[in-house]
Amino acid sequence: MRFSSRTGVFHAFRMMVLLVAAGVLASCADAGRTPPPVPVTAAPATAAPAVAPADANIDTSIDYALGVGDRLRVIVFGEPDLSGEFDVSGSGNVALPLIGQVRAKDLTLSQFEDAVEAKFSEGYLNNPRVSVEVLNYRPFYIYGEVENSGQYPYTNGMTVLNAVAVAGGYTYRANTDRVYITRGDGAEQEYPASQSVKVLPGDVVRVPERFF
Repeated sequence: MRFSSRTGVFHAFRMMVLLVAAGVLASCADAGRTPPPVPVTAAPATAAPAVAPADANIDTSIDYALGVGDRLRVIVFGEPDLSGEFDVSGSGNVALPLIGQVRAKDLTLSQFEDAVEAKFSEGYLNNPRVSVEVLNYRPFYIYGEVENSGQYPYTNGMTVLNAVAVAGGYTYRANTDRVYITRGDGAEQEYPASQSVKVLPGDVVRVPERFF
């Protein structure tokens, strides 16, 4: 009986040692195990901020409207006797061979071409084709705080700064940040004095005085 008792104690001790060893091994295994990756949630995409274009409030692509003083070359294809160079008169019309007066003032080149073709189609020509180009533009006007106010010949692509330079530059009193332009029969409008602002034939440009 004493032997059996010792044997039971021995077995119990051995089991305890094995359990402790198993626990140690399990801890070591857990320590060496690579932890599972943490799921990454992609940040929601955000739209790039809209960038306002420079001088967004300025129309830099104005379709040119004809006016009094413009000189035009009108070509009627296949009809050299009906083609030539003509002026827009003070009444806003162009006097053309065979068809007489055709309204041009305030029309674009394409609109005037259509008007001339329509006139020739009224019993004069079958399927007429017309091309029109501006040879000489009417002048523009500039006054106010520039050295030499007055009327000046227009050149294609002219801007506000070009117009000021043609008039001899600013006076010492000039406000160099803005100008005022009267276009056609419209009201005077304010524009920045910028190379982006176009001057058109017939425009009246006013350079204001600055306030000290």
